[in-house]
Amino acid sequence: MFTGIIEQTGSVVSRTPTPSGDRLNIDAKGWSHRPTPGDSIAVDGCCLTLAEPVGHAAILVFDVIPQTLSRTTLGNLKPGDQVHLEHAATPTTLLGGHIVQGHVDEVGEVVGVSGGGGGGGGGAEEWRVRIRVSRESIEVMVPRGSVCVQGVSLTLATVDVDAAEFEVALIPTTLSKTTLGGLRAGSRVNIEGDSMAKTVVHYLKHFASRS
Repeated sequence: MFTGIIEQTGSVVSRTPTPSGDRLNIDAKGWSHRPTPGDSIAVDGCCLTLAEPVGHAAILVFDVIPQTLSRTTLGNLKPGDQVHLEHAATPTTLLGGHIVQGHVDEVGEVVGVSGGGGGGGGGAEEWRVRIRVSRESIEVMVPRGSVCVQGVSLTLATVDVDAAEFEVALIPTTLSKTTLGGLRAGSRVNIEGDSMAKTVVHYLKHFASRS
């Protein structure tokens, strides 16, 4: 379990094919957290398992299976790309975001960015990002509810059910500590809907009429 509060941005060192998918190496230099093999790390919102011990070079090594590569943005990563990192929550973790499983529902598409002067953060105007998702995902989006975008816990500012699009407003802290300030129309992002909303919708669609 994660909370969607990004602790560090890492840089992709390499991504190489293996018999079981891809081996992903990420430079986490500057991150005080030192996970051990078997620990869970959210990479751009995808829950991955550390495959090897972290040495002095602070390289995180993950084995990523084909399903994850095909259903998330991890399949498009290349050396030099920046990724969000968060270690798994504990019973004593401050839940500054919301409960995030690290199970990406789909890859959404940014259809528009407004405010903040049009690039990279700053400006007095509110910075908003509009994202298009599937009909299935928009069903669990609730105005002023929570959504996870690229592993970042955000509040839904508006939800357009008919267009299957939603908007999130990004505050200066989010812009400075994540890569979301670089999003543009056409950018693809990992989306995870709120787990409680998904549970309610699933029950109503499949079991409520049987009660």
